Amino acid sequence: MRYLKYTLIVLVTWFAIHTLCILIDGFTDDNVRADVGVIFGNTVHPDGTLSPRLQARLDRGLKLYQDSLVNILMVSGGLGKEGHFEGTKMFEYLVSKGVPEENIIIDNEGNNSNATVHNVQKLIVDVKSVTVVSQYHHISRAKLAFRKNGFTRVYGAHADFFELRDFYSIAREFVGYYRYLLQ
Repeated sequence: MRYLKYTLIVLVTWFAIHTLCILIDGFTDDNVRADVGVIFGNTVHPDGTLSPRLQARLDRGLKLYQDSLVNILMVSGGLGKEGHFEGTKMFEYLVSKGVPEENIIIDNEGNNSNATVHNVQKLIVDVKSVTVVSQYHHISRAKLAFRKNGFTRVYGAHADFFELRDFYSIAREFVGYYRYLLQ
């Protein structure tokens, strides 16, 4: 029983420390110049409108572009169960906000963080630095995915959006981070 108690204490402590690191990393935006801002996709509603979470990500990427911290934005997502390609809808939103079409790269095959990284490598020549744009709890894993694929200058910028679902997402990121680490 004593062994079980200590094991549980170690696991809870590990989870707490790692979660704190995820939160600190996610909320600490790297306001530095990068070759490309990669905006990770999320839900597009059946009527084609963006979820508030996705719109917040796009607004954060737009701010990076407007502040000249990136010249190129890559929008990455897959075909949602709602029937819309996330990348295409994200592209349309950014164009409506004044970003020239030639400064946006669409990735409609970015179904997960690893796929997005591989698509950056395929679609953009000579990328030396990347700023990932997502929810604060996803930043660490997204940065890890890029680093594991040879990127050395990887930065993060979080969307200004919070919802109750984030508590679940934070716990999921603990598991997801180690899954990516061990792949």
